[in-house]
Amino acid sequence: MNGIVIKSTGNWYSVRVETGEVIPCRVKGKFRVAGFTTTNPVAVGDAVELERKPGDEWVIARIGERRNCIVRRSTNLSRARQVIAANVDQALLVATARHPETSTVFMDRFLASAEAYGIPSVIVFNKIDLHDEEDALLVGALSAIYRDAGYACVGASAVTGEGMEAVAAAVAGKVSVLAGLSGTGKSTLVNRLEPGLSLRTAGISTAHDTGRHTTTFAEMFPLSIGGFIVDTPGIRSFGLVDVKREELGRYFPEIFRVSRGCRYYNCTHVHEPGCAVMAAVEGGVISESRYASYASMFREEEGKYRKNHFT
Repeated sequence: MNGIVIKSTGNWYSVRVETGEVIPCRVKGKFRVAGFTTTNPVAVGDAVELERKPGDEWVIARIGERRNCIVRRSTNLSRARQVIAANVDQALLVATARHPETSTVFMDRFLASAEAYGIPSVIVFNKIDLHDEEDALLVGALSAIYRDAGYACVGASAVTGEGMEAVAAAVAGKVSVLAGLSGTGKSTLVNRLEPGLSLRTAGISTAHDTGRHTTTFAEMFPLSIGGFIVDTPGIRSFGLVDVKREELGRYFPEIFRVSRGCRYYNCTHVHEPGCAVMAAVEGGVISESRYASYASMFREEEGKYRKNHFT
């Protein structure tokens, strides 16, 4: 029997089969997927084949080939890898100007990772109902930066419904994975898109202005407007996986476009003369914050390269 994994809880998985029935399953033995080891070999969105065992227990016996997946490390120092979701059409990065503040560093790391795995991204600036004039100017400036880079940006309030028509249009008929810091309102966003789900939500910690985890495990939900949405646990950091330093510029679309004008074909855009990217930063064509994220990530990957090859 074949199906799609719609929920992962560590040891147990929920699989929706062709009849629409949802079957709880375990994994049959130990196996690796796509040649790399992760903390969760089976992820939400995986196409799987089930086998029935004695006692009416179902197990996942095989996983179909993934057309894509998005993988993260829990921290920059951790080697553990986690598949957030597999076989998705796009990622929705939910960001907030305040309560909590989503840094451009976090956003750029996530977007670069999605690019590396061939997953288009849409940025949803949530909680615009809480914005004062300064917040509105900030989100306006950030939207301009990311639109110039090539990303669709939507301002919305999952609480009041403002801007949600644009969010609904972006997800209709697609498999979308939500990602963002804890407290940015991902579950509230899903509830607004599909009110009957009534996912649990929580407020912000007033002591630290950070979100409280309400989504413990990734779960995929069908949408009445067509498509599916994957709600994921909030994350505090996003460590890059499988990104080579010499390829990093490809995952910043605006840097990749401009890099064709560099003097050297293997320009790193960090120190070389005749670098079109650095000139574009100086000329205001590429934003300083995006370039700063690129340079920081490049030096991080360069440090890993030197450690692996010269120690």
